[in-house]
Amino acid sequence: MNPTQPAAPCCSARAFVSLFTLLAVAFVALWIALPDSANGQAADPKPHVDELKIKGYTDTISGTKVTFDMMPIPGGTFLMGSPANEKDRNADEGPQHMVKVAPFWMGRCEVTWDEFDIFWNPQDAPKPANPTAGDKEADAVTRPTPTYVDADYGHDHAGHPVICMSHHCAMEYCRWLSLKTGKTYRLPTEAEWEWACRAGTTTAYHFGDDPAKLDDYARTIANSKTDENPDGTTLKVGSKKPNQWGLHDMHGNVSEWCLDHYKKDAYADFAKEKLTLSPVLLPSADRFPHVARGGSWADKAAQCRSASRRASDKSWIMHDPQRPQSIWWLTKMDMIGFRVVRAVEEQENLKGLRSKITKESK
Repeated sequence: MNPTQPAAPCCSARAFVSLFTLLAVAFVALWIALPDSANGQAADPKPHVDELKIKGYTDTISGTKVTFDMMPIPGGTFLMGSPANEKDRNADEGPQHMVKVAPFWMGRCEVTWDEFDIFWNPQDAPKPANPTAGDKEADAVTRPTPTYVDADYGHDHAGHPVICMSHHCAMEYCRWLSLKTGKTYRLPTEAEWEWACRAGTTTAYHFGDDPAKLDDYARTIANSKTDENPDGTTLKVGSKKPNQWGLHDMHGNVSEWCLDHYKKDAYADFAKEKLTLSPVLLPSADRFPHVARGGSWADKAAQCRSASRRASDKSWIMHDPQRPQSIWWLTKMDMIGFRVVRAVEEQENLKGLRSKITKESK
């Protein structure tokens, strides 16, 4: 018998063990690299913020002295959504997925009644001495109908965020504002909103993970009650500290409309790609649901997180006895508002976009 023959199985066993070890190491490495949708763990790559090449500016509504500030937001890439281990996370915040956003400007504050009143109460607004073609086109934009109840629901008015308007109403305001200023304004996409809110951070809030610090930055249910409004109320915009990119009230005060139609599992579709460029779920002729972000004066800290999403529904108009119910106002949502954005270079699928909602919409 050849004395080397017994060694053959031993070598085969060693080779098998080595191969198994290599496969195990490779599996563990792959497991670690997988997004939270696959392994249930947080995926947290550092966001890449592009060089900021634009500057902020102040715009004026034609014919008035009413101004609003637009802050420059750099483009970049980030992990949208929340990690699986974030406290108070909801299922519709995942799976996390990489998104690239182009640069844009965003309102430093939420749109106020001072600005909105010029839109929906034009008879009270001064007329431009030398109206432009844009002014004349703006005058032709359909305005909101009278409200069934007081539009501000008893909240303070001057300097405070406008509330209770529908998604359609917010989009029409942006169209009117674009004509009045000669610049194209619109609602932010959901990706743009979260990117701007996070301001280069990966934590639950733009200031970190500790909700105890939220009082410095946000109007929430914990600090919104006053003697005049014991149930809680909005705060004058810009009263709290801004985030790292100079935006106030991204957490709290009022929830803010995004452009997108709401889809609970939308992130699962986006996560199939290594990188999604400027994602948006375009609004349709359906009145509901759309996305609102940021939480409000009536919300707890959990709803004010950077990744938290809110979907509109028909209960938001349940107190409207009119038939058909108004497409302009929400009679049961005095904690919804919005802010405007302006793209540096508009993406193709948003050029010329306007609301498709009509009185026949459901």
